[in-house]
Amino acid sequence: MDSYDYYDDKLSAERLKRAYEIAPPRVRQYLDAEVAFVLEHVQPNDVVLELGCGYGRIIPALAKKAAKVVGIDTSEANLEMAQELLRDIVNCELIRMDAKALEFADATFDVVVCIQNGISAFHVDQKQLIREAARVCKPGGKTLFSSYSEKFWEHRLEWFEIQAREGLLGEIDYKKTGNGVIACKDGFTATTVSADEFRALTAGLSAQVRNVEVDDSSLFCEVVPL
Repeated sequence: MDSYDYYDDKLSAERLKRAYEIAPPRVRQYLDAEVAFVLEHVQPNDVVLELGCGYGRIIPALAKKAAKVVGIDTSEANLEMAQELLRDIVNCELIRMDAKALEFADATFDVVVCIQNGISAFHVDQKQLIREAARVCKPGGKTLFSSYSEKFWEHRLEWFEIQAREGLLGEIDYKKTGNGVIACKDGFTATTVSADEFRALTAGLSAQVRNVEVDDSSLFCEVVPL
């Protein structure tokens, strides 16, 4: 099974929420640090797009700071759960949509966010994903993609092992796991994007690009369309 389908079919809604609930303390710190970093780039009048919003985990934080938040996901189960969890948040909108083929006009959003290693988890053409995000971002706005820092490997692997023991993922295939890749015996794989790979993926874009390491756990690629 493709890992993108895996998130849609096996690791969505309540199961995805459970994966975050069982995260150990160092992973929780990483999750919080990612959100805090994103919020530094959001202004009160901004319209924000989140790619792969899942069950809406970070939308409440974004909605408190932005004028409006649009969350997209391909999983109907995720979106149904998000609709229920976010029913009292009036400045958010949830849409079922493919991140690599966004149905928005050019320069629609002030900030586009794809965190929690979504650039790898989606298992789509990463260059196309970045270009689509940059296309719908306003000139001078910001697109933020995150992957894992190499320094976070042990904590990341521990978290995936916990998820596997809970039955949220297949058993870890240690023969195929390493060098930034976590593989499960049921076919699921989770990769990463390095700083050099981010530079290659953004080459040729009409944008300012910067890689930033956050909390010794995340590697962010900031793309500012010109």
